Amino acid sequence: MITISELKTGVIFGDNNTCEYVYMPASEIGVEDPLCVYENNGQRSDVDLSEALRLIRVRALRQVKHPVLGSSSC
Repeated sequence: MITISELKTGVIFGDNNTCEYVYMPASEIGVEDPLCVYENNGQRSDVDLSEALRLIRVRALRQVKHPVLGSSSC
């Protein structure tokens, strides 16, 4: 699936209007069971890869530029 490959290369998915983001931190890239970060309303939570994919699909998140991290989490 393309989204998994994109997450593993540092692509940030989100919505700048709602300040909602999903990404894989650089420290998790290459790990066997990586965690991703879900940001919403200024709060961060760790989510597994399947939950990250679900959030991206359900919330229709697209590739965006994060206000702090920029265009990549790496």
